Amino acid sequence: MRITKRSNIAMRVLMYCAVQPGRLATKAEVAARCKTSESHLAQIINQLAQLGYLETQRGRNGGVTLGRPAGEIVIGDVFRDIEAGYTAAECFADVDNSCPLTEACRLREAIAAAAEAFFAHLDTITLDALVCDNIALERILAPAGCGTTRMDVAAAKPALRHFSS
Repeated sequence: MRITKRSNIAMRVLMYCAVQPGRLATKAEVAARCKTSESHLAQIINQLAQLGYLETQRGRNGGVTLGRPAGEIVIGDVFRDIEAGYTAAECFADVDNSCPLTEACRLREAIAAAAEAFFAHLDTITLDALVCDNIALERILAPAGCGTTRMDVAAAKPALRHFSS
């Protein structure tokens, strides 16, 4: 099973938004942190918004944020939705299938079963499970110019209280 660039970027966007709940992220900052072009990202953001995974706000103070809580976003659903119409092999395509073995091929059945197992496993994982308590991910995805993460601030509060007494 091959993960397409589109699915990979979609997951990066969702993880970026998930580590910054309640904050609108701009397309430019997401593109910079996720290492992709803004034009390609815009298409993916649009698709994720149409699917309800993201909410978008236009204008000067606009941006993107999660369309629902991270705990309600099932990774298997994201991959199925983003890759709708993707075929693992030529014999799965309704159009342009020139394989003469399709009617009797057991490999096709094996690939279909493997793909189903792949999605079944991803159905057990939520976006929240990927980002919750993942301090390393938060540091990587922190907006440019931000030196600390939510976890760093939470860890520093007891120390700050100690010095203020």
